[in-house]
Amino acid sequence: MTRLAANLTMMFTELSFLDRFDAAAGAGFKAVECVAPYGEPIELVAERLGRNDLSFALFNMPPGDWAAGERGFAADPARTAEFRASVDLAMDYARATGCRKLHLMAGKFPAGADRNAWTNALIDNVRYAADVVGEDITIVLEPINTRVDIPGYFYDSTDAVVELLERADRGNVKLLYDVYHVQIMEGDLARTMERLMPRIGHVQIADNPGRNEPGTGEINFPWLLSRLDQLGYDGWVGCEYKPAAATADGLGWAAPYLR
Repeated sequence: MTRLAANLTMMFTELSFLDRFDAAAGAGFKAVECVAPYGEPIELVAERLGRNDLSFALFNMPPGDWAAGERGFAADPARTAEFRASVDLAMDYARATGCRKLHLMAGKFPAGADRNAWTNALIDNVRYAADVVGEDITIVLEPINTRVDIPGYFYDSTDAVVELLERADRGNVKLLYDVYHVQIMEGDLARTMERLMPRIGHVQIADNPGRNEPGTGEINFPWLLSRLDQLGYDGWVGCEYKPAAATADGLGWAAPYLR
């Protein structure tokens, strides 16, 4: 059965971050996710989750200066110490909120840098983070499209992430399968989901083009979500999309899953 998590970085943005927890629960969501909760005190985030009986499905490990365009730094050999310190902050929030999925972001690869050195640094940092968080928490790596959203991101294909998973060799490190990004870079969603299901630790959705809610673009989400169920995926499905108008006005597609 499809279980939806509202992405509070993109949804209900007319409200303050903490008030978005209330709005998500009011709309029928049982879980939330976000890019980064670190702008709010741990105890306030935990209180909003508890008040609304919400699960925290996923958030990112500290991704650097998001407003300045950073999208993680785990692959940068010059920032290994900074990354490893950030794991502790992520774990503080994960423990307080009961979150058991953390997205580790590699960052953008600068022109002229040594890709082998960056890859080795990333693998070392993935192993380090996986060992620190332990078996109760899953770290996920997400291939992000470099055509539209994040040019230069370190990996943009599922094959690249699978290779990293194999080299890191940690059972609590999985693939974050974002339907929107995979559709842009690879397509053939049904077959990639089927092939990758043993590797998938979290799923996110948005339609394409536009990255708006399901039903606004080319992807057949009723069929795709049904197929995800058939394949045995029982985790949360993160709604990481930009509402075309007010969030509540565009939730008609989600009604069958929020009952």
